Amino acid sequence: MAIAKCRFSGQPLHQTFIDLGMSPLANAYLKAEQLNNAEKFYPLHAYVSEDTLLVQLEQFETPDHIFSDYAYFSFYSVSWLKHAKAYTEMMVEKFGFNHHNQIIEIASNDGYLLQYFLEKGIPVLGIEPAENIAKIAQDKGIPSINKFFGVETAKELVIQGKLADLLIGNNVFAHVPDLNNFIAGMKLILKPNGILTMEFPHILQLIQQNQFDTIYHEHFYYFSFITIEKIFAAHKLQLSDVEELSIHGGSLRIYAKHDNADNHRISERVSHLKAKEMAAGLHQIETYITFTEKVKETKHKLLNFLLTAKAEGKSIAGYGAPAKGNTLLNYCGIGKDFIDYTVDCSPYKQGLFLPGTHIPIF
Repeated sequence: MAIAKCRFSGQPLHQTFIDLGMSPLANAYLKAEQLNNAEKFYPLHAYVSEDTLLVQLEQFETPDHIFSDYAYFSFYSVSWLKHAKAYTEMMVEKFGFNHHNQIIEIASNDGYLLQYFLEKGIPVLGIEPAENIAKIAQDKGIPSINKFFGVETAKELVIQGKLADLLIGNNVFAHVPDLNNFIAGMKLILKPNGILTMEFPHILQLIQQNQFDTIYHEHFYYFSFITIEKIFAAHKLQLSDVEELSIHGGSLRIYAKHDNADNHRISERVSHLKAKEMAAGLHQIETYITFTEKVKETKHKLLNFLLTAKAEGKSIAGYGAPAKGNTLLNYCGIGKDFIDYTVDCSPYKQGLFLPGTHIPIF
């Protein structure tokens, strides 16, 4: 039996963070004609690295298979659009970006964010691996290239003179199997005095709020600030600031710069967050390996609630068809015998069925 290894340090992974059993890919929604076909299920087993405390999943499918034709469109999330617009206003005010600057976003989706920079006359470029989503951005007049990001793509952009004054990555960092290649690519296309911001779910919130449903195969990593600072430092990038966000159940927005750049001072929020994580025990392996019991307790409570509702003759429907819902349903064994249907505002999901459970989406 092969032993999983940390994809950052290369060390063997022995400690379990949470084992959620077997599950299909969370965004592998099914058409009606596929319901009688065999589905692929993969181990959904998250480990924690003893040397870096990086929580991660094993890779079972290539990014090409997962992301080339994707079902998530940012445009249909009103709260996310509001978040993106507020970010744009803040960054322009804070750093004074204008038509002389270049904004580049990795995993730019349907242009949900870059559209707001473009409205201000600031040059933008999106890098999006899903062809169906990149085309939507292009059709809206947002310059976008359909590629996976890493050192190879970064070198191509450097040759074209495409370097970033602001480099953005929102909810992409957890999706890249080769973490070192991805960060090395970011360092290449970031201008000497450029700033890099990334947003990703905060594992502190995942643990404290028992958000195990944010774990699925597309998310290879789950980060603390303590861990992410070490990873960036290994690539000569320094974290200069951090914000705690309420979006997606509790996320971090980190600000990074080249470690030899002196135009961005280190914010006090960096030391404050590190102290907060230390107080929560995120620097200790014990905090991670005791998470399993909380998850089991939640599963038992949810099943008891559903059994009681059904015994009382009630009907149960789902609201929304997000990837995290599929983790919850498959781990808990909740199918059409409990939930009659779910609804979602995205037309790209309507008429399909949830992976594993085959619950219809209206």
